[in-house]
Formats: sequence, C-alpha cells, structure tokens
Amino acid sequence: MSLKDRITEDMKAAMRAKETDRLSTIRLLLAACKQKEVDERVVLDDAMVVGLVDKLIKQRKDSVAAYTQANRQDLADKESAEIVVLQAYLPARLSADEIATEVAAIVADLGAAGSGDMGKVMGAAKAKLAGKAEMGLISAAVKAALAK
Repeated sequence: MSLKDRITEDMKAAMRAKETDRLSTIRLLLAACKQKEVDERVVLDDAMVVGLVDKLIKQRKDSVAAYTQANRQDLADKESAEIVVLQAYLPARLSADEIATEVAAIVADLGAAGSGDMGKVMGAAKAKLAGKAEMGLISAAVKAALAK
C-alpha cells in the first residue's frame, strides 16, 4: 500500500471515529497532494508525499513560533496537534550522529573541500537523505564536515 493510499484509509477511519481535528489535518494533507498533482501533472510517489509532509510540518512549526510570540497559545496548540498527526506519515528519522556519518561519506565520495563545495554536497545529501532527516540538520552537518 502506498503512503497516499494509507493517508486516504486513515481519513476514512478518522471519519468513522468522528475525530474532527485529525480528520481536518488529513484532509489538508490530501488537498496539498492533489494540488501538487494538478499543478505539476504528475502522480505522487511515496518520496514526493514525504517531501510534502515535511514542508507542511515546517510551515506548522513556523506558525507555532509566530503564534507563541503573539501570545496566541490556542492557535499554537492547534498547529502543534497538526504536527503530531503529520509526523505519523514520515519515515523514521536519522539521529544527529547518523546524519554526520552519512554526510561525511558524501563529502568523501565527492572529494569536496571547503565551503565552495557546499551546493554540490547539499544536492547529493538532499537526494540521499530526503525524508530521512530535516534539511536544517543536514545543512548544519554539511557545514561542519566542510569546515574540517
């Protein structure tokens, strides 16, 4: 079963269980998937859906920070609940040590040295680690590896 099919099944289950908050978040995710399919005229595979989920989680985290700063804890709590629902569709994440190991291997494979090769290493790291780790953590690991 593809990830998109699993999301659809979870939506049906949330409808039956009358879990309105979970249902609205899943519908939001499915709408984002459909929008991407229509805009780009492609059928989303699991990797593209994971990328979309990552993007939605990042948006929610930014919203939580803004709402917290504006003393709107009710809205921040709603966004945090959406993050929890969305995280269920992500694969297991790599630890910081595992990310550093992977990035070191990529740097060695490419023979990169210095900050001038940052773009080349980030491109390879994004392709290899997409969906397995947050890009911010990957970027920090690449900077650390190239600074050595």
